[in-house]
Amino acid sequence: MEITNYSISQIKDPTGIIEGERYEFLLDVEVDEDDELYTEGGLELRVILAVEGEETRIAFYNFIDKLSRNVLEFALEEDEEAEVLAYCQGKL
Repeated sequence: MEITNYSISQIKDPTGIIEGERYEFLLDVEVDEDDELYTEGGLELRVILAVEGEETRIAFYNFIDKLSRNVLEFALEEDEEAEVLAYCQGKL
């Protein structure tokens, strides 16, 4: 999996219920054609990053087929999740 592009936006919590800051990352990712995640229209990874003080973590993520906009029910492996977290932290 390779991240080829991204966009970021801060998520506002008008209720004040959520502590810290939240950011939504939309990551364009490429995977090999033989990967089970491969889609012809392309793949996007939506990541909600939680920043509370010195701690930054992935609060939520999902894969989206860019062509159909369907959510794909796949999970990141532990090393992939760490890579995505590091990438997002570097872009903040």
